[in-house]
Amino acid sequence: MSSPEMQPDKYEIRIQGHLAPCWSEWLGCPNFIHTTSGETILSCRVPDQAALHGLLAKIRDMNLKLISVTRIETAGTDDEEQDAYD
Repeated sequence: MSSPEMQPDKYEIRIQGHLAPCWSEWLGCPNFIHTTSGETILSCRVPDQAALHGLLAKIRDMNLKLISVTRIETAGTDDEEQDAYD
């Protein structure tokens, strides 16, 4: 259960290949980074574990190869840090 004062967790999800930006809205991850090694890094806030599993299911349904899922630790509610993921 989540309480109103809890902030959504931030995740960095790496997938193999360069994902087209048009998938951003459907996946709910507005921030894409394409690496020179041929990966896409998705950075997004996820409200709870159910939403994270839903996002991972979408990645699976797109037949994308998942490389890693990393929860990004945050110290407090720094507005600058929040802007980097919004």
